[in-house]
Amino acid sequence: IMSHSLLIAFVMFATVMFFTPGPNNIMLLSSGLTYGFRPTIPHIMGITIGFAFMVGAVGLGLGTIFIAYPVLQTILKYIGAAYLIYLAVHIALSEPPSAEADDRGGHPMTFWGAAMFQWVNAKGWVMVIGTITAYAAIATYPWNIAIQVTLSLLLGILSCTAWALFGSALRPVLTSRRAVRAFNIVMAVLLLASLYPVFMDV
Repeated sequence: IMSHSLLIAFVMFATVMFFTPGPNNIMLLSSGLTYGFRPTIPHIMGITIGFAFMVGAVGLGLGTIFIAYPVLQTILKYIGAAYLIYLAVHIALSEPPSAEADDRGGHPMTFWGAAMFQWVNAKGWVMVIGTITAYAAIATYPWNIAIQVTLSLLLGILSCTAWALFGSALRPVLTSRRAVRAFNIVMAVLLLASLYPVFMDV
């Protein structure tokens, strides 16, 4: 049995959470500008599949581990914060790849890097917890988890693609290395600003 009203509410919640700015979307925007859309595709797929897998894993029982051992959530929170600071520095120093600098570390995030990042992404955990708890009655178990995972995949690929395309569309506008560097510094600052809820949640 499926609750259609709860399904609509979940779609609205997920759409807002997926499409609004957050660490994933800020990094995709910067990657689209710096490297272009095609090289950013592994990053897109890593976020999409990694997050959907996390929804499924938590929904099918992994979440009970965090209930039994809440210290694990604290550990993940601070690991995620440290990694976000590292990514912000990496983004701030990123420049468009050139023939001379192609082999000096200027590469977009890999599929596995993006997938693993979901487990230390504070906004990702807010989305997962909201999805699994508030919308558990969307259907009978385990169909509710299957629906949540499927919708996460669909909305994830749409939002990630949109943000990467937006960044890629800025490439003809921001043509100089200085403009790209300035843009990436702004993105890095926004990424650091996304840590505010982490440190306020004490």
